[in-house]
Amino acid sequence: MNKSNRTLPAWWAAAACVIASTAVHAADTVAIPNLTLEGAERAAAAALGFSREHKAPGAAIAIVDAGGHTMLVVRLDGTFAAGSDISVGKARTAVMFKRPTHGLEDVINKGRDAMIPVAAVTAFTPLQGGVPIVVNGQVAGGIGVSGASSAQQDEEIAMAGAAALATPVPEAVVQHIAAADVTAAFGRNENGDTLVSRPEFRVSASRRDGPGQAEVHLADTDIFYVLEGKATVVTGGELVDPKDSAPGEVRGTALAGGTEIHVARGDVLTIPRGVPHWFKSVSAPFRYFVVKSSAGL
Repeated sequence: MNKSNRTLPAWWAAAACVIASTAVHAADTVAIPNLTLEGAERAAAAALGFSREHKAPGAAIAIVDAGGHTMLVVRLDGTFAAGSDISVGKARTAVMFKRPTHGLEDVINKGRDAMIPVAAVTAFTPLQGGVPIVVNGQVAGGIGVSGASSAQQDEEIAMAGAAALATPVPEAVVQHIAAADVTAAFGRNENGDTLVSRPEFRVSASRRDGPGQAEVHLADTDIFYVLEGKATVVTGGELVDPKDSAPGEVRGTALAGGTEIHVARGDVLTIPRGVPHWFKSVSAPFRYFVVKSSAGL
């Protein structure tokens, strides 16, 4: 008998069909990132740490996966009971719409009533305080917060939790910037230029000729070292006319309240992430180094 003509077992033919089908249709599916329990716990821990550091009177923090399913809910003592359900709704909405929930609230507040019937199609909570957790450019989950001192603080806590997973592991790189390049950086652009930019920190050669806008950095701690000149910096208080200027960055025209600090040559000033600050007055020329650190998120 010629071995080349022998009949193959039926199971072999079936297996071959499955293999062939898999090869042909591999492009019909896609792998997406999804939170693990460890990732959810890390995001919640970062959010809790931020809320305690900034003395939030309460906060319910919910983490959902890429499908919007609840993974973890924690609630600070004293937070109102409904906060847990609301935080889950915010987190799920951030995932399903792939955007922070404050954008949806703004749309409705500006009169787009057509958004309201969406709730009859899919459950959503269009209240500020929900943020997608983005890993490698894709939504891997969401975090929602309810019950802090304000809607803005809800969002700040949520962003701190999301940032814990979005921060990449930095590659160790040694950089040397020559003195001539540092001096040149002070003269570039309106307020100087960046010397070093890394995922975990940035160093800038900065200058100011007058007062600026009030700012809050939700992910970065600022460290100032004054080289020349004097300035009055206000820290704390509340932003006047706050507006989102970039992800994790909020700016206003001034600060209401806060503490005035007078800085001069040789002084160092550290401003933790989430603390409003404002150069209220400047005696030019004012030059200083700025280190923005994202470490510890």
